[in-house]
Amino acid sequence: MKLHGIPIDDTFAEAFDMKATRVIITAADAQWARDAAAAFTGFGTSVIACGIEIAVERELTPEKTPDGRPGVAVLAFAVSGKELEKQIPRRAGQCVLTCPTTAMFAGMEGEKPVAIGKSLRYFGDGFQISKAIDGRRYWRIPVMDGEFLCEAETARVDAVGGGNFFLFGSEIAGVSAACRAAAAAIAKLPNVIAPFPGGATRSGSKVGSKYAALFASTNEAYCPSLRGTVASKLPEGANIALEIVIDGLTAADVSHAMRIGITAACEVGADGGLLAISAGNYGGKLGRHHFHLHEVMQCTV
Repeated sequence: MKLHGIPIDDTFAEAFDMKATRVIITAADAQWARDAAAAFTGFGTSVIACGIEIAVERELTPEKTPDGRPGVAVLAFAVSGKELEKQIPRRAGQCVLTCPTTAMFAGMEGEKPVAIGKSLRYFGDGFQISKAIDGRRYWRIPVMDGEFLCEAETARVDAVGGGNFFLFGSEIAGVSAACRAAAAAIAKLPNVIAPFPGGATRSGSKVGSKYAALFASTNEAYCPSLRGTVASKLPEGANIALEIVIDGLTAADVSHAMRIGITAACEVGADGGLLAISAGNYGGKLGRHHFHLHEVMQCTV
């Protein structure tokens, strides 16, 4: 299979079950909302060490926020509901409550709660005020620019993490251009995030390590510098491999994002040194969600 002349391997991306939540951050202006979101989502690329994978889903106009102010929707994914319940209020307290003019609201509904204001209210030191509106509870916490309004809790749902595809190329400029085009296309989609820097990672990992303390380590089969030392999976002429990892609220969301991202990469990369598209898996041993590239792309090719 080829798209714009770029071969697409007959392989699959292996993804796994995760838990997800969405929150909405608003502020007096878009810049404060962005600043809060940037801090809130920091150190959130991979559950391997960060405990959470988290990124801005989209910016929101005042017409689409609960309080009629500029805002940002953030999606967060973790391997367990317990981890989300730990990470979200901790990040909200240090990164959103602290940011001037912000407020914070639930971004989804469900039966399984994740506390935000319910935990942060104690910062009010007894001066916090609770109010229920239309069956939803909010907390007003006094701060130095007025008050921090925060919904008591958001919800969490079952989700899918680890959808991915690889971009192989001869030089970094061409692969970067294709990779950035893919990440930009994915960033426009609802219900998904690509949590790594700029949407991409160069440190694709495998399960396990020669060092007992590590449960993940470099995927040597895709490291150009190790070609000739280990069994390489790089196509001929490939000196660069980058990976885009996608988390989504459903398997359909992840599949759609993979298709959109791969299509964008091939459109840009055809004249820029992109050699092939592939995906990472562990033989089906890691996760139950298998995204076969040819099936994913059949709506396009």
